[in-house]
Amino acid sequence: MPRKAFTRKDRPPAPGSAADIESMIRVDHAGEYGAVRIYEGQLAVLRRRKGAEASVETITHMAEQEQRHLKAFDKLVNERKVRPTALEPVWRIAGFALGAATAALGEKAAFACTAAVEEVIDEHYAAQIAALEDKDPALKSAVEDFRADEAAHRDTAIAQGAEQAPGYKLLSETIKAGCRIAIKLSERI
Repeated sequence: MPRKAFTRKDRPPAPGSAADIESMIRVDHAGEYGAVRIYEGQLAVLRRRKGAEASVETITHMAEQEQRHLKAFDKLVNERKVRPTALEPVWRIAGFALGAATAALGEKAAFACTAAVEEVIDEHYAAQIAALEDKDPALKSAVEDFRADEAAHRDTAIAQGAEQAPGYKLLSETIKAGCRIAIKLSERI
């Protein structure tokens, strides 16, 4: 059986190339949008829960930082004429649903969601920073700044009891797997 000939479109863009940088902006824009929607879902549930005021305050602060990240990537998408992901309608629903579902399981489950998502994003941003080297200093600087916020969100979530959520390991691994799939899809679609 003959082997399939790979075309340029089948291969991922070369690290640091213009196409790779466009892919980075597209996926980061999608990811920040997803993060905003996750926090919106969590807040929609937790604001109704008696005694969750401290968690609501913490999540609101993290959501505000994610909004700042999203605005920065909105600007990059527009300035650099990068095609946003076609999966935005999926991430709109999936992000909110993930946030609401984990918050419905309790505050610790909501923080477990945050810890899992931010762990994947920290790894993702670290790989981007390494790939960018000196190719796009402005983008690299933004990603470094946002990575610090994401790591702080993960640490905050763990400090808030994420690892004490019922079924933490399964919940965390499932969310991380979903995030990795969403990243791969958003890079190209």
